[in-house]
Amino acid sequence: MPTYVVGDIHGRSGLLDQLERDVPWDIRRDKIVFLGDLIDRGDDAPGVVERVMRYARENPSVVVLRGNHEQMFLNCLDHGDAQWLIPDNGGPATLAAYGAKLLGEDGEIEFTIPEEHVLFMRNLPFFHEDEEAIYVHAGLVPGIHPSETDTETLIWTRDAHFFRHYTGKLCVFGHTPTVYLPRDGCNRHFGIYIHGGCVGIDTSGEHDSPLSCFRVDTFTLYQAYPRGVTEVKRLSHLKRRNE
Repeated sequence: MPTYVVGDIHGRSGLLDQLERDVPWDIRRDKIVFLGDLIDRGDDAPGVVERVMRYARENPSVVVLRGNHEQMFLNCLDHGDAQWLIPDNGGPATLAAYGAKLLGEDGEIEFTIPEEHVLFMRNLPFFHEDEEAIYVHAGLVPGIHPSETDTETLIWTRDAHFFRHYTGKLCVFGHTPTVYLPRDGCNRHFGIYIHGGCVGIDTSGEHDSPLSCFRVDTFTLYQAYPRGVTEVKRLSHLKRRNE
């Protein structure tokens, strides 16, 4: 069974539509790993969450991980943490998409997010591992298994040592847009990052950024662009020899 990994969607349901249409996967049978950050910044977080929930209901091989944006949302909901409400973090876009409101001058929020969506986000795991790779939102601590790593690290880390020196089991991650990763692992604008044991596939962050999907066994990259085109790149020549 092939494994496809989808990067940070950030509410861009139209690009998920393109991947669903153009990637030669079987959504009801193949393994699909979503690396988290389904929500925020884009204009259709509810549509993305509902779609991914449906994929998971219909296909037990779908894995959906927790990103830092899902965690910021839960922190705001449970503890009143305002970090999620900073416009650059994208929470206000998600609130607007769900029809939620800020009430009064004290910033109280009238949440109208369906309980099933909240429960879904509460139950998202922090990492997944199979025979081929480790999948995580942000990254790992080299030499430490994710089961023994602080969960904040798994969803927030941006560690240059990991990006440059990790040589363990293949790790596919998102969180840090590839334009901000070391140049020696990314050879074009909106390209994914491949270096040592790292594969970074978050290509979000700009208005014309693509949504990336990576097939693990063949190192094939599918990128859905907002202009309506889905590009395919075959990167098997970049696989480590022992993969």
